[in-house]
Amino acid sequence: MPVPNTFANATTTIPLSQLDNNFATPITIGNTAVQLGNTVTTLNNMTFANVTISSVATPLPNNFLANSTATLGNTTVTLGSTTTSVGNLTLTNGTYTDYTESVVAIGNSSTTQTIALSNGTVQTVTLTANCTFTMPTVAAGKSFLVMIKSGAGNFTGTFTGVKWPGNTSPTITNTASRMDIIAFSSDGTNWYGTASQNYYV
Repeated sequence: MPVPNTFANATTTIPLSQLDNNFATPITIGNTAVQLGNTVTTLNNMTFANVTISSVATPLPNNFLANSTATLGNTTVTLGSTTTSVGNLTLTNGTYTDYTESVVAIGNSSTTQTIALSNGTVQTVTLTANCTFTMPTVAAGKSFLVMIKSGAGNFTGTFTGVKWPGNTSPTITNTASRMDIIAFSSDGTNWYGTASQNYYV
């Protein structure tokens, strides 16, 4: 009769044949049967909690991860994807290099024009008639530019509800093929405007 092995004093590998039959019975991990002495490289239908992965042989697909998306402002960003526009963000102490403002080409003015900033803060327009410009809703910290080309000349431009230096609104240059650049900024109560005029174009 063989002498039973004492695990604490074992100096060589103990064959499965010398162990109780229960040791040869596979255990099921997930839906995979694992038996002592065998090599298992794939486990299926597993749920892991509080796991630290130190290295992987191949990249894990995003759909294998619990949180493969993140929300920035009001934009959902998927890991591994390219996002070129993010909305409704507040940035603090940012450094901006070589930035470009969005340009809105209004085109010909007609007699009335409502300025909207939703598509850009540089607005270009050519006067084709005496035009009244309706300003956007005031909001503290908002600012934008309007670049007004005189077209054939002899047309006026009026901006509603704007406070000007010396309480005097600028006379839009009415010489043909010239341009005025008007800058507006808001304190949340009023729009304030300043004009640089008579550029050759």
